[in-house]
Amino acid sequence: MSIKAKDEVVGLIKENRIIAIIRTDEQEIALKAAEAMISGGISVLEFSYTMRFAGELIKELNEKYAKRGVIIGAGTILDPETAKIAISSGAQFIISPYLNIETVKMCLRYRIACIPGAMTVKETADCMEAGADMVKVFPSELFGPAIIKAIKGPLPQAALVPTGGITLENINTWFDAGAEAVGIGTNLIKKASEGDYGAVTERAHSYVEKVTSYKTLQRL
Repeated sequence: MSIKAKDEVVGLIKENRIIAIIRTDEQEIALKAAEAMISGGISVLEFSYTMRFAGELIKELNEKYAKRGVIIGAGTILDPETAKIAISSGAQFIISPYLNIETVKMCLRYRIACIPGAMTVKETADCMEAGADMVKVFPSELFGPAIIKAIKGPLPQAALVPTGGITLENINTWFDAGAEAVGIGTNLIKKASEGDYGAVTERAHSYVEKVTSYKTLQRL
């Protein structure tokens, strides 16, 4: 398995614009949902470390899909010890719901992309000063796209990744507000619990098409 350079990983996240978040109680559902999303065109996936089997899936999918340009990362990382375990499993980026300085230091040490969470201008600035590559705005559904504009006002250089409340209907408004990428969980994976992985693939494809159309319009 080859690990991509950190700058390349960050660039690919910004290019793809969608981080698919996988969080479920069943390992088989998580695996099949991830593969369904990949079939739908999703190239960046985050496995939440609330799942005890997250590391196994990161390793398995990296070995299977790395050559196809798929990037696998770890989410809900709360401390540097867990970050190190995730990195050892092959995680190519680390996402946290809030800033933990030691976790950022661990990522910097191993040259792994780090995306800690924030909700205010002060928290965002703290993340950036600590060395974060991007900042997860979480839970973004509490304020909607307006929070992105509010943070980008004093911090236009901030690379923000809102997570929570992103739908097919509103995804473009988040990009218009200045989001570099978005994190999407429930809206992608919800049909997996019913065993309808075809619906997961279809949903993923719809999100990818939406992003592609948006980028095309931006270039015109």
